[in-house]
Amino acid sequence: MGRSGRHRQTETPKRLRTALIAAAGLAVVALAAITVAVTGARSSSAQPKARAAADPPRPLDRASRDQDRTPIATPTPEPSDTPTATPVAKKKRHAKVLAHGACEASYYGTGGGRTASGEAIDPDALTAAHKSLPIGAKVRVTNRNNDRSVVVRINDRGPFVAGRCLDLSSAAMQAVGGLASGVIPVKYEVLAKV
Repeated sequence: MGRSGRHRQTETPKRLRTALIAAAGLAVVALAAITVAVTGARSSSAQPKARAAADPPRPLDRASRDQDRTPIATPTPEPSDTPTATPVAKKKRHAKVLAHGACEASYYGTGGGRTASGEAIDPDALTAAHKSLPIGAKVRVTNRNNDRSVVVRINDRGPFVAGRCLDLSSAAMQAVGGLASGVIPVKYEVLAKV
């Protein structure tokens, strides 16, 4: 190859470089045009003058950046003859009772194993076992000896002992105050889902 062949090889990268620089410059100009179109004329130099004319003058008591600011005193309301509104306590929402009954309840105190719903037995959760109530039902259990009550979730089947209809977790039994007794008379109310 002659000299002209080498000249063409070096000329092509120069042309490519020039074309890439030109394309990059066009991309920057296009990006700037899109930015101005999207944001509007917010960045124009005429806007600060228009905004200054539209804004009201600042109050004279406002401190500059170099001065210390003094707090502005807020007026305190004077006592009046009209009574002020007192906050009203929220009414407790009472769940609708679907069914009720009375029986004796016992409790299970150890963890390990699984319930009929498939979850692990947790003595610290407010749960209970019942022979026929649906899994997931909420039941308010009240100790008939002291009228303490707790709402539990049915997650297991049982107890399978005559005269008992509920088997409470240790936490639920402690909440109604029957942990020392072991078996207590209770009344129960099946609550509607709210």
